[in-house]
Amino acid sequence: MGCIRVRQSPSEKTNPEGRPRTESKEVRRQQLIDATIDSIAQNGIGGTTMSTVTEIAGLSLGIVNFHFKSKQNLLEETLLFLAKEHHEQWLEAFENAGLSAPEKLLAIVDAHFHPQICTPKKLAVWFAFFGEAGRRKVYRSLINDIDQERYNIALRLCSEIAEDGGYTDMPPRQVANILEALYDGIWLELLTYPENFRRIEARDHITGFLSKVYPGHFRMPGFNNGD
Repeated sequence: MGCIRVRQSPSEKTNPEGRPRTESKEVRRQQLIDATIDSIAQNGIGGTTMSTVTEIAGLSLGIVNFHFKSKQNLLEETLLFLAKEHHEQWLEAFENAGLSAPEKLLAIVDAHFHPQICTPKKLAVWFAFFGEAGRRKVYRSLINDIDQERYNIALRLCSEIAEDGGYTDMPPRQVANILEALYDGIWLELLTYPENFRRIEARDHITGFLSKVYPGHFRMPGFNNGD
């Protein structure tokens, strides 16, 4: 008997790597952003090119050019992805927390160290972006509104806690500023010393700070050494 050859429809054709050629635009864009995160974590921003990204993604150079037009556009979209992912994580935690201001503030703290957000790869990418002196203002402007929203919420929560507890030693704005600095500083510690500085312990350091500022509303943690 002769072999009957069934022709594939255009939507069923695959590329040499075995992937469907006509995956949705959103899927392709996400593959390229994920590959950009991998490339920056491995090679830094200077060593990341359209070629390194497509090699990691297993896609053609034409695909990345079609979706992002340039390396700079790809980098900016990658930073926005990380910022929006982080925003969704802490905002959901904030909205789902209990009604009290301490519960909501702790939910924001916890979200910074969520295993989906606080990974060595993503931390490396965050610091790679803000180590770029020539583009730092551009990158800052892309995510400024997201950061400002979190700061404003934290400031409001600190003000509520300070008023409720009659705390006057440290103004709420100073506490909110220190929290932002602690997030960045402890993320850098986690990236630099992953062997002896873990996510839960990192979170506990911030809770410990809050327990000193607002002792009637936060407890000093036991400093868990687990991950």
